[in-house]
Amino acid sequence: MPTTTTSSHLQRVDFSRQLLVAMPGMVGGSLADTVIYICEHNEEGALGIVINRPTDLTLGDLLQRIDLDLSLEIGVRQDTPVFFGGPVQTDRGFVLHQPVGDYSSSIRMGDVALTTSRDVLQEVAAGGGPDQLLVTLGYAGWGEGQLEEEMAQGAWLHVEANVDILFTIPASERYQAALAQLGIDPIMLTGTAGHA
Repeated sequence: MPTTTTSSHLQRVDFSRQLLVAMPGMVGGSLADTVIYICEHNEEGALGIVINRPTDLTLGDLLQRIDLDLSLEIGVRQDTPVFFGGPVQTDRGFVLHQPVGDYSSSIRMGDVALTTSRDVLQEVAAGGGPDQLLVTLGYAGWGEGQLEEEMAQGAWLHVEANVDILFTIPASERYQAALAQLGIDPIMLTGTAGHA
Protein backbone atom coordinates (compact mmCIF):
# COMPACT_ATOMS: atom_id res chain seq x y z
CA MET A 1 0.00 0.00 0.00
CA PRO A 2 1.38 3.47 -0.86
CA THR A 3 1.98 5.82 2.02
CA THR A 4 0.00 9.03 2.12
CA THR A 5 0.31 12.17 4.13
CA THR A 6 -2.60 12.53 6.48
CA SER A 7 -1.99 16.19 7.18
CA SER A 8 -1.63 17.54 3.67
CA HIS A 9 -3.12 20.85 4.79
CA LEU A 10 0.14 21.42 6.68
CA GLN A 11 2.25 21.25 3.53
CA ARG A 12 3.67 24.66 2.74
CA VAL A 13 3.81 25.99 -0.81
CA ASP A 14 7.01 27.85 -1.63
CA PHE A 15 6.25 31.06 -3.52
CA SER A 16 9.92 31.98 -4.03
CA ARG A 17 10.64 33.25 -7.57
CA GLN A 18 6.93 33.84 -8.15
CA LEU A 19 5.15 37.09 -8.90
CA LEU A 20 2.27 38.00 -6.62
CA VAL A 21 -0.43 40.16 -8.19
CA ALA A 22 -2.61 42.08 -5.73
CA MET A 23 -6.32 41.42 -6.12
CA PRO A 24 -8.43 44.61 -6.24
CA GLY A 25 -10.37 45.16 -3.05
CA MET A 26 -8.42 42.43 -1.23
CA VAL A 27 -5.04 44.13 -0.82
CA GLY A 28 -5.11 47.70 0.41
CA GLY A 29 -2.79 50.42 1.60
CA SER A 30 0.65 50.78 0.06
CA LEU A 31 0.46 47.31 -1.56
CA ALA A 32 -2.78 47.88 -3.50
CA ASP A 33 -2.37 47.27 -7.26
CA THR A 34 1.16 45.94 -6.85
CA VAL A 35 3.16 43.18 -8.45
CA ILE A 36 5.65 41.68 -6.01
CA TYR A 37 8.57 39.41 -6.81
CA ILE A 38 9.02 36.94 -3.96
CA CYS A 39 12.74 36.61 -3.26
CA GLU A 40 12.57 34.35 -0.25
CA HIS A 41 9.82 32.25 1.32
CA ASN A 42 10.37 29.76 4.12
CA GLU A 43 8.79 28.63 7.37
CA GLU A 44 9.76 31.95 9.02
CA GLY A 45 7.96 34.13 6.47
CA ALA A 46 8.50 35.79 3.10
CA LEU A 47 10.37 38.71 1.59
CA GLY A 48 9.43 40.34 -1.69
CA ILE A 49 10.09 43.43 -3.79
CA VAL A 50 7.39 45.57 -5.43
CA ILE A 51 8.37 45.85 -9.10
CA ASN A 52 5.72 48.21 -10.50
CA ARG A 53 5.84 51.31 -8.29
CA PRO A 54 8.53 53.80 -9.43
CA THR A 55 9.17 56.86 -7.27
CA ASP A 56 10.29 60.37 -8.21
CA LEU A 57 13.79 59.57 -6.91
CA THR A 58 16.33 58.65 -9.59
CA LEU A 59 19.25 56.27 -9.32
CA GLY A 60 21.63 59.21 -9.75
CA ASP A 61 19.97 61.03 -6.83
CA LEU A 62 20.22 57.94 -4.65
CA LEU A 63 23.88 57.32 -5.45
CA GLN A 64 24.73 60.92 -4.59
CA ARG A 65 22.76 60.69 -1.32
CA ILE A 66 24.92 57.75 -0.24
CA ASP A 67 28.09 59.66 -1.21
CA LEU A 68 29.04 57.72 -4.31
CA ASP A 69 30.74 59.73 -7.06
CA LEU A 70 29.08 59.22 -10.42
CA SER A 71 31.31 58.31 -13.33
CA LEU A 72 30.51 59.71 -16.77
CA GLU A 73 30.07 56.07 -17.84
CA ILE A 74 26.87 55.78 -15.81
CA GLY A 75 25.18 57.74 -18.61
CA VAL A 76 21.40 57.55 -18.93
CA ARG A 77 21.27 54.98 -16.16
CA GLN A 78 21.39 57.79 -13.62
CA ASP A 79 17.86 58.80 -14.70
CA THR A 80 16.45 55.34 -13.95
CA PRO A 81 13.74 55.60 -11.29
CA VAL A 82 14.20 54.07 -7.85
CA PHE A 83 11.17 51.97 -6.90
CA PHE A 84 9.05 51.72 -3.77
CA GLY A 85 9.97 48.16 -2.84
CA GLY A 86 7.51 47.81 0.03
CA PRO A 87 6.61 49.29 3.40
CA VAL A 88 9.39 47.61 5.44
CA GLN A 89 12.76 49.35 5.94
CA THR A 90 12.01 52.12 3.43
CA ASP A 91 15.30 53.82 4.31
CA ARG A 92 17.29 50.82 3.05
CA GLY A 93 18.22 50.04 -0.54
CA PHE A 94 17.62 46.70 -2.28
CA VAL A 95 18.91 45.87 -5.76
CA LEU A 96 17.20 43.16 -7.82
CA HIS A 97 19.56 42.31 -10.65
CA GLN A 98 20.78 40.00 -13.37
CA PRO A 99 23.39 38.57 -13.78
CA VAL A 100 23.89 37.45 -10.21
CA GLY A 101 27.51 38.65 -9.88
CA ASP A 102 29.63 38.23 -6.78
CA TYR A 103 28.49 40.70 -4.14
CA SER A 104 28.96 40.49 -0.39
CA SER A 105 25.29 40.27 0.62
CA SER A 106 22.96 38.66 -1.92
CA ILE A 107 20.03 36.27 -2.03
CA ARG A 108 20.47 34.19 -5.19
CA MET A 109 17.38 33.06 -7.04
CA GLY A 110 18.59 31.19 -10.10
CA ASP A 111 19.89 33.76 -12.59
CA VAL A 112 18.53 36.72 -10.57
CA ALA A 113 19.77 38.05 -7.22
CA LEU A 114 18.68 40.53 -4.56
CA THR A 115 21.65 42.42 -3.15
CA THR A 116 21.62 44.65 -0.10
CA SER A 117 25.33 45.45 0.10
CA ARG A 118 26.83 48.74 -1.11
CA ASP A 119 29.30 47.07 -3.50
CA VAL A 120 26.71 46.62 -6.27
CA LEU A 121 25.84 50.34 -6.17
CA GLN A 122 29.55 51.26 -6.18
CA GLU A 123 29.92 49.35 -9.45
CA VAL A 124 26.85 51.07 -10.92
CA ALA A 125 28.15 54.53 -9.92
CA ALA A 126 31.42 53.69 -11.67
CA GLY A 127 29.55 52.86 -14.86
CA GLY A 128 29.47 49.06 -14.44
CA GLY A 129 27.38 46.67 -12.43
CA PRO A 130 24.70 44.22 -13.55
CA ASP A 131 23.19 44.53 -17.03
CA GLN A 132 19.63 44.48 -15.64
CA LEU A 133 18.71 46.04 -12.31
CA LEU A 134 15.81 47.37 -10.33
CA VAL A 135 16.71 49.47 -7.30
CA THR A 136 14.16 49.85 -4.51
CA LEU A 137 13.81 51.45 -1.14
CA GLY A 138 12.10 49.06 1.25
CA TYR A 139 10.60 45.62 0.80
CA ALA A 140 7.38 43.73 1.43
CA GLY A 141 7.53 41.26 4.29
CA TRP A 142 5.30 38.61 5.81
CA GLY A 143 5.68 36.82 9.12
CA GLU A 144 5.35 33.10 9.72
CA GLY A 145 2.26 31.75 7.93
CA GLN A 146 1.04 35.26 7.00
CA LEU A 147 1.51 34.96 3.24
CA GLU A 148 -0.10 31.51 3.19
CA GLU A 149 -3.10 32.95 5.03
CA GLU A 150 -3.42 35.86 2.58
CA MET A 151 -3.15 33.44 -0.35
CA ALA A 152 -5.89 31.26 1.13
CA GLN A 153 -8.12 34.37 1.42
CA GLY A 154 -7.62 35.11 -2.29
CA ALA A 155 -5.67 38.34 -1.74
CA TRP A 156 -3.01 37.47 -4.30
CA LEU A 157 -2.73 35.66 -7.62
CA HIS A 158 0.64 34.10 -8.35
CA VAL A 159 2.51 33.32 -11.52
CA GLU A 160 6.05 32.24 -12.42
CA ALA A 161 8.29 35.29 -12.77
CA ASN A 162 10.21 36.07 -15.92
CA VAL A 163 13.02 38.55 -16.51
CA ASP A 164 11.04 40.57 -19.05
CA ILE A 165 8.43 41.49 -16.45
CA LEU A 166 11.12 42.15 -13.84
CA PHE A 167 13.35 44.39 -15.93
CA THR A 168 12.22 45.11 -19.51
CA ILE A 169 8.48 45.78 -19.61
CA PRO A 170 7.65 49.37 -18.51
CA ALA A 171 6.63 49.55 -14.85
CA SER A 172 3.14 50.80 -15.75
CA GLU A 173 2.51 47.63 -17.79
CA ARG A 174 3.86 45.00 -15.36
CA TYR A 175 0.53 44.42 -13.59
CA GLN A 176 -1.22 43.66 -16.89
CA ALA A 177 1.74 41.58 -18.12
CA ALA A 178 1.69 39.38 -15.02
CA LEU A 179 -2.08 38.87 -15.36
CA ALA A 180 -1.69 38.10 -19.07
CA GLN A 181 0.57 35.16 -18.16
CA LEU A 182 -2.43 33.78 -16.29
CA GLY A 183 -4.75 34.49 -19.21
CA ILE A 184 -6.57 37.20 -17.26
CA ASP A 185 -7.60 40.60 -18.58
CA PRO A 186 -7.39 43.23 -15.78
CA ILE A 187 -10.91 44.41 -16.76
CA MET A 188 -12.17 41.03 -15.46
CA LEU A 189 -10.95 41.84 -11.96
CA THR A 190 -13.00 44.02 -9.67
CA GLY A 191 -12.89 44.85 -6.02
CA THR A 192 -16.66 44.84 -5.74
CA ALA A 193 -19.34 42.31 -6.44
CA GLY A 194 -19.97 41.74 -10.14
CA HIS A 195 -23.20 42.08 -12.05
CA ALA A 196 -25.02 39.11 -13.54
